[in-house]
Amino acid sequence: MAVRSDATHWGGLAKFFHWTTVLLILVQATIGLVMVNLPKRPGTIPVYSFHKSLGLTILAFAVLRLAWRLFDPRPDEPPSVPRWQVTAARIGHALLYTLIFAVPLSGWLFDSATALRPLYWFGLFQVPSLTGGPDKDLKEITEALHFWLFWTLAAVAAGHATIALIHHFHDRDEVLRRMLPRWWRSREAAKPLP
Repeated sequence: MAVRSDATHWGGLAKFFHWTTVLLILVQATIGLVMVNLPKRPGTIPVYSFHKSLGLTILAFAVLRLAWRLFDPRPDEPPSVPRWQVTAARIGHALLYTLIFAVPLSGWLFDSATALRPLYWFGLFQVPSLTGGPDKDLKEITEALHFWLFWTLAAVAAGHATIALIHHFHDRDEVLRRMLPRWWRSREAAKPLP
């Protein structure tokens, strides 16, 4: 499997970044939605700490993913895809990248403004505060911002997935197939057409 993308498919590293980001965000969203309904007691601190550490991991992963995208060529769009869809897809991808950075950054800023306890990445090292101490006004703003950015990311990601599935099952083009792992594409190719 080629590490770099070519004219027809995304490369192995781009696929790794894509699908790992999907998995991390799904896990993070599940933890976050469960976490906010847990009782506020010392026993729930590890859940919050894991959520914060995973958020920082997603942020670091986003940096690596974007750095790779700067050097990795983008596959050509299938000829059947209209120009307006290509433009809409580029705007959608830019929005997804922005939100993948903004959600964990807003969470980090919220944690910094709250300043309840030092932030550690999986207990291995302390992460610096973005505010230098508690800030009640910023805490309220960033809490709301983190909430709304998360739900915006959820909506945009759901739209992205839905459009990819429409391309795959309705349009029957290569838009989704070029991001699928090779083993999945081989399995799809073996299926008889309806």
